[in-house]
Amino acid sequence: MAAQFPQWADLPVRPVALDGWDNTTFRLGDELCVRLPSADAYEAQVEKEQRWLPVLASHLPLAIPEPVAKGRPGEGFPREWSIYRWIVGQPACVEAVADPTAFATDLAAFLTALYAIDPRGGPRPGAHSFGRGGSVAGYDAQTRGAIRLLADEVDAETATDAWEAALATSWERAPVWVHGDIAASNLLVVDGRLRAVIDFGCAAVGDPACDLVIAWTFLEPGPRAAFRGAVAFDESTWARARGWALWKALITLASQRTGHEDGDAAARRFGWRVGADDLIDLVLAEHRATR
Repeated sequence: MAAQFPQWADLPVRPVALDGWDNTTFRLGDELCVRLPSADAYEAQVEKEQRWLPVLASHLPLAIPEPVAKGRPGEGFPREWSIYRWIVGQPACVEAVADPTAFATDLAAFLTALYAIDPRGGPRPGAHSFGRGGSVAGYDAQTRGAIRLLADEVDAETATDAWEAALATSWERAPVWVHGDIAASNLLVVDGRLRAVIDFGCAAVGDPACDLVIAWTFLEPGPRAAFRGAVAFDESTWARARGWALWKALITLASQRTGHEDGDAAARRFGWRVGADDLIDLVLAEHRATR
């Protein structure tokens, strides 16, 4: 800060309570925050958010991050980074949400507004979005490998069928803006209501199916039905959404089984209401109901 933004050099810097995967975030005084990409793969998200968040903000019914400045590599840190306005709120959790159905419909209204924004010139899916907005087929080998690894504890036949159902369809309409990582940890609640959506690092212009995963990761049956009715997508889109949810749950559980990661801790960090194994069960149960 002293080297690049001396006007803020005297502000206290402190870590946030719930940090992300792609960036390390710090509070900067009371009104700002700093996001530092945690690996080279995430650096492209800096320029994307700087360019597009101001464009999206004026069309959306909830607060989103507001870029204030862009930092450059220096002082031993090798990547570009960002300063944003701090948004008041706590990450969504079951205890913080006063009315789960209202939460679900507020989120649906936000996504509907996002999908209505003119996508011309927006970034197509790619490495910057980790495939969000594109075809879930990019994770085919990883998903099938996880199904094989977990064959003794998941319904491998149904998981394969659900995965192939996701691969069998595609988004046939005009591409739309997608957030790419609609998880409870990226949804901020104030006084029990949804007030802000953060972390657009995986945003792209493409297929919105990836944004629907929260239907299983966080929403219970009643709010899930309200959310599904409010976003009003066809069954093909929901089949792809189940594919995205299944991929994430399978690789999280597989990582735990191979000793690389605590799956339950990862689920809590994502803001999931359930663990990876329960998420798989939810998705497969819904898939069976469609057959």
